[in-house]
Amino acid sequence: MFTTPSGEQFIELHGSYSFPLVLLSVIIATVASYTAISMNERAQKNGFIHRNIWLILASIAMGFGIWSMHFIGMSAYSLPVEMQFHKLLTVVSVIPAMLASFLAFYIASRSKRTYWTYIFVGTVMGVGISSMHYIGMYAMQMDLQYAYDKGLFVASIAIAIIVSVIAIYIFSSFHRFLVNRVIQLITAIVMGLAVSSMHYTGMAAITFYVPNDFTLDPQQMHMMDMSGVAVSVTIGMIILLGTLLFSSLVDRYVEYRANYFDVLTKLPNRRLFEQKLGKPVFPEHLAIWHLHDLEKVNREYDYKFGDEVIQWVANMLESSTSNKMDLYRIEGNRFAFLTRDMYEEKQMQEEMEKVAELLRQPFSIRNQEVMIQAVCAISKAYNYDEASSIYANALSVLNHRSVQYTHEVVTYDPSIHTYTFEREIADDVLSAMYKGELYLVFQPKVSMPTNEIMGVETLLRWNHPVYGMLSPGVFIPILEDHDRMMDVTDWIIKLVCRQISIWSVEGIPIGQVAINIPGQYIISPRLLKVLKRTLNDYDIKPAQLELEITETSFVKNIAEAMRAVSIFREEGFSVALDDFGTGVSSLSYLKQMPISTLKIDKSFIDEIPHSKKDSSIIQAIIRLGESLDLSIVFEGVETKEQVEFLVATCKDPVIQGYYFAKPMKPEELKEWRNKDVE
Repeated sequence: MFTTPSGEQFIELHGSYSFPLVLLSVIIATVASYTAISMNERAQKNGFIHRNIWLILASIAMGFGIWSMHFIGMSAYSLPVEMQFHKLLTVVSVIPAMLASFLAFYIASRSKRTYWTYIFVGTVMGVGISSMHYIGMYAMQMDLQYAYDKGLFVASIAIAIIVSVIAIYIFSSFHRFLVNRVIQLITAIVMGLAVSSMHYTGMAAITFYVPNDFTLDPQQMHMMDMSGVAVSVTIGMIILLGTLLFSSLVDRYVEYRANYFDVLTKLPNRRLFEQKLGKPVFPEHLAIWHLHDLEKVNREYDYKFGDEVIQWVANMLESSTSNKMDLYRIEGNRFAFLTRDMYEEKQMQEEMEKVAELLRQPFSIRNQEVMIQAVCAISKAYNYDEASSIYANALSVLNHRSVQYTHEVVTYDPSIHTYTFEREIADDVLSAMYKGELYLVFQPKVSMPTNEIMGVETLLRWNHPVYGMLSPGVFIPILEDHDRMMDVTDWIIKLVCRQISIWSVEGIPIGQVAINIPGQYIISPRLLKVLKRTLNDYDIKPAQLELEITETSFVKNIAEAMRAVSIFREEGFSVALDDFGTGVSSLSYLKQMPISTLKIDKSFIDEIPHSKKDSSIIQAIIRLGESLDLSIVFEGVETKEQVEFLVATCKDPVIQGYYFAKPMKPEELKEWRNKDVE
């Protein structure tokens, strides 16, 4: 291996490199690195596919990339002799690279890393890459001898180890920055050049010899197994690009299905339902089917039997109604229809009556006859303003005392149903606060591109004993209309301050906690008194809270709102302007309002970067916010494409949305925070 042929019977043989193939080998190594980085970034997120699967895919991509680079690089070196590769050894040589890559990626994503960890893992990966290289070299079959220069041989392995240590350190310490494609590409180029350097140092370590009487064939100089080059390039590129494309498609599909579809019925879920209700093109009709005695079925048989009943009902609803309606499973025992085309109220009534007739008939599950008691509520929105209340109207029908669960179809009548529902909600809120039916969740706000948690927003949830999970868009307007939101806000402030105190004792850095302040409360002297008293009770500083106010609230009384905000700022509170862009009349007052943060409404985020109009609006708002030296928070961010667009467009964007985390209870947030730190 290191022994040079002695005597004058052998002469040293020199070859030459094909620059296009050398460049191609570096490109292959770079593409492999980029693919691996992308998959490692995906492995950091929660999802249906286990993180180790993503790490395995990343390892396969990296291993095949290094393997392809190696054989293309070898084929780039031309000698005037015929060369072939031992097929089995050629295939086996990829294994060390894959195993080393997986070990490196796995440990790099773990917590409690030390410098010795980087050195150990880098050494293993460097030895794995070197093993692949020298096994591949051994796989060469040709009529000549060769020997390695000890110094360059050791140097090539040292380069592989040092570069691997650096690469692992980059993966471990700078993965926060890897969401940006430009940074990913730069990192991949560095890694590709580094891996290639090891290969070509290893090639420089070898010297080829042939006997004096060996007949050299110059025609072989450029004909050294070019079919092998083609195969290597084809296999490597197809696997790398195919793996990247596959992972991207799976990523989007799984993320979308997990967020927007019910696991049991495969129907769109409540989240997609509420999103549809908030679209500018509003649905004209809503019908909700409530299955009344599903719990009785579960008790009488079992929950799996109950699931089969739900599936039967879902299939029946989907197959027996018009394709002009979208079907959703919005709760365990409720399904909803929304119309998406021009649709007459009479048609909706007829469709639902047809469903009612089917539900009146017994059906068979596991050879057991089953009958379900049910009722249907229909409500209609005549304009966009009424679209937000269409769901509340349907709920008021379902929970009215006159409803009979005999498969009847009831259309909302404001003279009958409105008062009962709204009054119930207003009357129940105080007891809900003390019974735990009304509770708080917190959604993180993450600074990009560092992934640093800047704080959380406090959100209100209500699990009503009769109506189930109520949407904030339903109950908050009712509480505001019935003058209940001030009391609820005081309760929220107390719970938030208590929770901040708990996090402080536990040593959990959450950052600033935002609280939504109702429009009519922001100008009330009572709010400042409540804040001061509660902060004092829990030893909380004003800077730990951020007060969120909406555009529409201060536009109604701009002078008093500006005075109130100025006082809060003087007291040390941050003030954020929430849902920016929904109250355009406030633009002329924005420069006068002493706010600290601008929160961009989700409606502007949904269609970026695909909508040029929305993208242009976002860019204009960003320029406006940056010119006023305001922090900019983007709400409702859900996709990687949205994050990349915002990172590229905004200097230091703060991201809030399901892309990073859903709203969580304190114990869930603690677990998520600890995992993020790891």
